[in-house]
Amino acid sequence: MRALVCKAFGVPGTRPPELALEDIPPPQPAADEVVVQIRAASANFPDLLMLDDRYQHRPTLPFVPGYEFAGVVKSVGAGVTGIAPGDTGVAITRSGAFAEQAAVKADRFWKLPAPIDMRHAAAFPLAYGTSYHALKDRARLQPGETLLVLGAAGGVGLAGVQIGKLMGARVIACASSAAKLETCRAHGADELIDYGTEDLRGAIRRVTGGRGVDVVLDPVGGPYSEAALRSLAWDGRLLVVGFTAGEIPRIPLNLPLLKGAWIVGVSWDTFSRRFPEAGARNVADMARWIADGRLVPAIGAEYPLERAELALRDIRERRVQGKVVVVT
Repeated sequence: MRALVCKAFGVPGTRPPELALEDIPPPQPAADEVVVQIRAASANFPDLLMLDDRYQHRPTLPFVPGYEFAGVVKSVGAGVTGIAPGDTGVAITRSGAFAEQAAVKADRFWKLPAPIDMRHAAAFPLAYGTSYHALKDRARLQPGETLLVLGAAGGVGLAGVQIGKLMGARVIACASSAAKLETCRAHGADELIDYGTEDLRGAIRRVTGGRGVDVVLDPVGGPYSEAALRSLAWDGRLLVVGFTAGEIPRIPLNLPLLKGAWIVGVSWDTFSRRFPEAGARNVADMARWIADGRLVPAIGAEYPLERAELALRDIRERRVQGKVVVVT
């Protein structure tokens, strides 16, 4: 089968990872695994961290990158129940998705409750799962609250804009260009802030009438986290999702004290592994929204498997808004 193989880790700013499209033996399922014929996979920022050997999950070289995929079950291992060949579903597997087939633990494969376009299916488990878990389980976002989304044109950010609106929030989208903000508006954002040209704290005061925001979804980090934290209303929640800006901020701890605020960590992958039933419910919720047409994953670009390396490069160079899908 064809697969994109990483043979050597990259060094940011020095050399890219060594990647090659190769024919490798197809996987066979272990006792607790299913093998899936992949229809589409999705590229994500954690893939880049893994390729640079900077992620908490450190695969052994050589490995096939790709964190998530959608497809049809080809075979199941001994003792696997509730999943059968022919079932359609999605998986979060951390690595292995940029291939024609992948073996995945049976408890990391979720059957879809209704027919869904495979590109949309591949686009939602990680980014949309992260935003939904953040807003539902960690922030307990309520209808009528104000949600501020940093990096709102990225995969997690745009998912947060869409899901925040579905949950009844007023959504303020923050991004670094007018073009990115127009994408956010097209996906439901109520207010737009260009932090490439405007002071973030001043802009938040302007659009909230000085009240501040109830929840911040922050997949960016860097210099924006503290400004967003200072802009929280009383009892506000700052959701720490990631650090695509490249810098982990140092937060003065007097700020949450003064505001009665919460700084809340978000790790959807870990949560869904520790609490598989709750994770499966979240996946089913999102799949039903997609099947009903209430949620359409924002796919910014689509590539065939032979161009998966370009898909990863375009994410690294921030050329794509929304999700990046690789079709096999």
